[in-house]
Amino acid sequence: MSFGRRRNNDVGVARTPAAASAKTPEDSVTPGLRVAAAYSWRILAVLGVIAVFVFLVIEFRVIVIPFLVALLVSALLVPLVNLLTRHGWPKWLAVVLAVVGALLVISGLIFIVYAQIRAGFPNLQERSIAAYESLKQFLADSPLHLKDSDITGYLDQFLQSIQQGGQVVINGALSVGSTAGRLVAGFLLVLFATILILIDGKGTWAWVVRLFPRNARPALDGSGKAGWLTLTTFVKVQIFVAAVDATGIGLGAWILGLFFGGFPLVIPIAIAVFLGSFIPVVGAVLSGSIAVFVALVYLGPVPALIMVGIVLLVQLVEGHLLQPLVMGTAVKVHPLAIVFAVAAGALVAGIPGALFAVPVVATLNVMVKYIARGEWRVLEPAPGESAPRRG
Repeated sequence: MSFGRRRNNDVGVARTPAAASAKTPEDSVTPGLRVAAAYSWRILAVLGVIAVFVFLVIEFRVIVIPFLVALLVSALLVPLVNLLTRHGWPKWLAVVLAVVGALLVISGLIFIVYAQIRAGFPNLQERSIAAYESLKQFLADSPLHLKDSDITGYLDQFLQSIQQGGQVVINGALSVGSTAGRLVAGFLLVLFATILILIDGKGTWAWVVRLFPRNARPALDGSGKAGWLTLTTFVKVQIFVAAVDATGIGLGAWILGLFFGGFPLVIPIAIAVFLGSFIPVVGAVLSGSIAVFVALVYLGPVPALIMVGIVLLVQLVEGHLLQPLVMGTAVKVHPLAIVFAVAAGALVAGIPGALFAVPVVATLNVMVKYIARGEWRVLEPAPGESAPRRG
C-alpha cells in the first residue's frame, strides 16, 4: 500500500511540470486585456440598449412626447390636488379644478401674446423696414462703401446659415405635429394622461411595478418614487427660474423704454422669455434676443446694446446663482452634463428633445443611484407584498 501510494505520488510529481507547461489560449491573454475586454462588451451592451430605447422613442414620438408633457404637468398639479384633498375637497373636484385652472392659465398667456403681437405687428413691420433702410444707408456711407447687392448677398448668407443651424430644431418641432390632426391628438393625449395620473397615479405605478419579477419590485418601486420626487422638484424650481428670467428681462425692457421713449411688446417678450427658459442654458438667451431686436428697431443701437447687457446680466444671475444653488440642489446633475444633455436632446428630437433632456437625465440619475445604493433592501416592500419581519 505504501509502495503504491509512493508510486502514484511520484507519477503525479513527474506529470506536474508537463501539465504546467500546457497553456490554454486564455492563459496567453494579459490580465489588463481581460479587464478591458470585460468592460468593453458590457459597455457595448449598455450602448446597444440605449440605442434601441432612443430608436423606439423616436419612432413613437407622437405618443412619447405627449406622455412626457403630461408627466411634467402632473408633477406640477399633483401637489395642488393633494393639498385640496387634505382640506376636505372631493378628489374629482380637486382634479377638475387643477386641470381647468391650468388650461385657463395657458390659454390666457397665449391670448395675451396673440393680442399684443397682432396690435403691434404693423408698426413693428414698418419700423423694421425703416431700420433696414437706415442700416443700408449707413453701410453705404461708411468706409466700407457697401452696395445694395453686397448687403443683400451678406444678408442671404446670414439667413441661410441660420436656416441650416436651426433645421434640426425646426424639423424636430414639426415632427411632433406637422398637421392640425396630430396637434389635436397630442393635446387630447396630454389631457387624458394628465387626468389619469391625477386621479390614480399611485395605482397606475403599482400596476407597472407588478409587471416585473417579485425580487425586482422593491428596487423599482423605490427608485420610481425617488424619481417622481426629483421630477416634481425640478418642475417647481424651473418655474421659479423661468419667472426670474422673465421678470428680469421684462422689467429691464420696461425701464429702458422709460428713458428712450417707450418699449413696445414688453408683455409678449416677458412671456416668451418665461416659456423659453424651460430650455436650460440657451432658452432665456434665445428668447431674450427678441427684446434686443425690438430695442434695435424702435430705439436704436445704443438701447439695443443696453438690452444685450440686461439679457446677459439676467443670464449671469441664472448661471451663477440660480442654477448652482437652486437647480443644482433639485436635479443633482452637474452643469456640464446639463449642457451636453440639452445639446444631445436638441440634436435627436429638436425643441422637444431640448425641453425634456434635463428632467429625463435628472430623473434617471436619481433612479439609478437609488438602485445602486441598495436602499430598497431595507425599505418597505413593493405594493401588494407583505412587510418583512425585523428581528
